[in-house]
Amino acid sequence: MGPGGRGGHGGRNMGIAKMPKGGTKIIFRLLKYVAVNYKWSLLTVMVCILITSATTLTSTLFTRTLIDDYILPLTKMDNPDFNPLAHALENLAVVLVIGALCSYIHSRLMINVSQGTLKRLRIDVFSHMQKLPIKYFDTHAHGNTMSVYTNDIDTLRQMISSIPNLFSSLVTITLTFTSMVVLSLPLTILTVIMSFVMIYTTRLLGSRSSKFFYAQQTNLGNMNGFIEEMLTGQKVVKIFCREDQVATHFEQLNEQLRSSTFNANRVANIVMPVNGNLSNLIYVMTAILGSMLVLKFAAVTFPANDNRILLHLFPLSVGTLVSYLTLIKNFTRPVSEVSNQINSIINAVAGAIRVFELLDAKTEKDYDANVVLVNVKTEKDGSLSETKEQTGIWAWKDGNKLIRQRGEVDFFGVDFSYPVLQEDGKETLGKQVLFDIEMDTDYGQKIALVGGTGAGKTTITNLINRFYDIQDGRILYDGININRIQRNELRRSLGMVLQETRLFTGTVIDNIRYGRLDASDEECISAAKLVHADDFICRLPEGYQTQLTGDGGNLSQGERQLIAIARAAVANPPALILDEATSSIDTRTEQLVQKGMDSLMNGRTTFVIAHRLSTIRNADWIMVMDKGRIIERGNHEQLLAKKGKYYQLYTGNLITD
Repeated sequence: MGPGGRGGHGGRNMGIAKMPKGGTKIIFRLLKYVAVNYKWSLLTVMVCILITSATTLTSTLFTRTLIDDYILPLTKMDNPDFNPLAHALENLAVVLVIGALCSYIHSRLMINVSQGTLKRLRIDVFSHMQKLPIKYFDTHAHGNTMSVYTNDIDTLRQMISSIPNLFSSLVTITLTFTSMVVLSLPLTILTVIMSFVMIYTTRLLGSRSSKFFYAQQTNLGNMNGFIEEMLTGQKVVKIFCREDQVATHFEQLNEQLRSSTFNANRVANIVMPVNGNLSNLIYVMTAILGSMLVLKFAAVTFPANDNRILLHLFPLSVGTLVSYLTLIKNFTRPVSEVSNQINSIINAVAGAIRVFELLDAKTEKDYDANVVLVNVKTEKDGSLSETKEQTGIWAWKDGNKLIRQRGEVDFFGVDFSYPVLQEDGKETLGKQVLFDIEMDTDYGQKIALVGGTGAGKTTITNLINRFYDIQDGRILYDGININRIQRNELRRSLGMVLQETRLFTGTVIDNIRYGRLDASDEECISAAKLVHADDFICRLPEGYQTQLTGDGGNLSQGERQLIAIARAAVANPPALILDEATSSIDTRTEQLVQKGMDSLMNGRTTFVIAHRLSTIRNADWIMVMDKGRIIERGNHEQLLAKKGKYYQLYTGNLITD
């Protein structure tokens, strides 16, 4: 863990940092979060703290009774009786046992509260992350987001633990101060004056540290993001011999982290000895003044009845002085701890802000979406009725109305620009990437999108999935505006194979089953055979039970893509989107896969982003895109006859993408 996370600065005296903007709301928000789940545990902790503080104070004050009422009288007896002393010590022992038990209960409960809260918070953050739109992950570094789970959430452990400790310190200070006033007012005045000097010194030394703690958490997230990029891109780094440049960049990020961490923690080594010496100074000065009072040094005389009567101001016994000196340690230590605990809270706010920023990120919401996808069966009279059986026939359910799912996607005057995240966190629209897109498809058609890099091919498939919402125009799916279809239902109707294959840790068959979790082993194997993945899978050490790790690093790129295609096949979706699904497969394997793909696409509307034009010759419609516009459309023969852009791409037999 990095600084600010586990072991960052716990247990050291820090200068009182300045609360970041909005920090108070964050603290109350976290307290409310904890209280909702652990209300009774927190109440029990508070009661235990009160009892523990009271028993500690009782044992300290007993010192006066022990010396003045037992030890000193016993020293003057010829035959001392120790029974009263033994009885008093027995009572004290009972009090101390109760205090120790309450302290144990308090500690155990706080471990459960703090770790349980972190567990719940991680679950909530992860669940919330699943609801975030794709644009969030396109505009935030993955490593930086990962740092929220590892470093930033862990800083909240310090805050949660510090709040009860702060309460304990405040209770101890209150009870101890009251006892000090009762024991000796002059000594209390001296102690208070010196304590204010300690607090002022502490605040003066640490007032500038909060901004560095926020910078520390930010720099830590940046460094984690960079490391994550380098781990996933290590082959590229080595291919282009960029090890030295990468190391230099890492040193810069590391130095930024070191600098912010140093600035955030530099007061720790200054404040701790200063507070320690001030505490010792208070102790010595109090001992001197107390000794004077014990020796009746502070006295004045008044004439009365011609006699000089000696009146002692604030007389002090030996036992009272010893108790008071013990109380000083109980008073100055919490005063010093309060500043440290407040700092743990304030400094953890920097991490808490980042955590709640992620929790507050806007999720994908279907405000007016009420159309869902359901399985249906055809009745004898030709009507459709909803069923829970897997019939392979799908329909959109709009209220009580069932509309046969055909996969007809139509674009009408669609304009689109990707959002851009500004430095201040605000979102604006970037350069427009799609212009007045018009597209009309029919059931079962194969629609191919071709064009150069940046033409807008993948953007169109992103819009069909509603990864992004358009700025102008309409997109209809089977005559229904896709804004009225719930996002999960919309995406469930679309099987998608991406150019960048992503496999998960698990067996081969588990990765295929990811397309439909209730699929049987036989269905997964049939899907693999359909796309001709069964042959290489059977040659693996444990066949379908072969364990995959590291995104399937023990497989070739083509083999990984075959598994991804099998995953789409087992999902058995009503419509397909193939984003250059065969780009990493050799020509011979492609011919085999293409047969399986043709079977998979049969009866389904399919959108294909083509890398090799030979794979789309049998497409019903080919849309040629350039700079965000559809410049040509038609089938293979029609476009060749035009001898336009498609003709140039096809005769070159290559599309740069």
